[in-house]
Amino acid sequence: MRVATAALNRKAGFLHRAAQRAAFLPLLLIGVAFYALCLSVAEVSISRLWEGLPRLVTWIARSWPPDLSELDVLIQRGLETVAMATIGVSFGAVIAAPICLLAARNVGASPVLSLPARWLLNALRGIDSFVFALIFVAAVGLGPFAGVLGIALHTAGSIAKLWAEAIETTDMGPVEAARMTGAGRLKIFLHVQVPDALPQLSSILLYMWEFNVRASTVLGVVGAGGIGQELKNSVDLLLFDRVLTILVIILVMVTLIDQLSATLRRRLS
Repeated sequence: MRVATAALNRKAGFLHRAAQRAAFLPLLLIGVAFYALCLSVAEVSISRLWEGLPRLVTWIARSWPPDLSELDVLIQRGLETVAMATIGVSFGAVIAAPICLLAARNVGASPVLSLPARWLLNALRGIDSFVFALIFVAAVGLGPFAGVLGIALHTAGSIAKLWAEAIETTDMGPVEAARMTGAGRLKIFLHVQVPDALPQLSSILLYMWEFNVRASTVLGVVGAGGIGQELKNSVDLLLFDRVLTILVIILVMVTLIDQLSATLRRRLS
């Protein structure tokens, strides 16, 4: 009897695995077809890459030695990039604070307000700071201020979402105790939930600052200031020795910011 039962179980297991493989095959074929379509739409061409390699090697050779004649100007542009990221993230945090209060589910905000808040977060996160900067260049003119505004709006969505998730993980025991004393939602949020989540909130803010310093290096491509604008001008003029200098400055700047941010986040954790 046991032998027959074991045989039936093995047969059932074999049939189940066969059914899983049969169901997986169409998904695999669809995935392969989709990937092939993406290769076609993206115009991926190994032959074009091979043809372009000699030109790339020539440019690399022309970039040495780096051009240091305008090092002071380039360093100033690098500091401008850091300033854009710093101010942009601080503005984004100010915008994010009230939105995350509405978006966090355990704060108890009305669905009438929380759902639109979450939609707003998705919209801000879905539009890149590069696109926002492009729009603000048209609105307020060329320069780093457009980059600050672009960073602020995109970062506000990211910070608010991460802050809301951090607040949702806070211990609900102190919250319930505070409610029993008759404290209102805003008072509980400010005096119980925020202090509990403060290390996480600060770590998220530092991470977004670190991320935006890197992201800000390309905003100059649309005229939003910073060292990215110098990089675009140098590439347009084929000044590859100057391009190398700019890339080294960006690498040093981003590395220092990453190390500083990581150290501060470790101390907060």
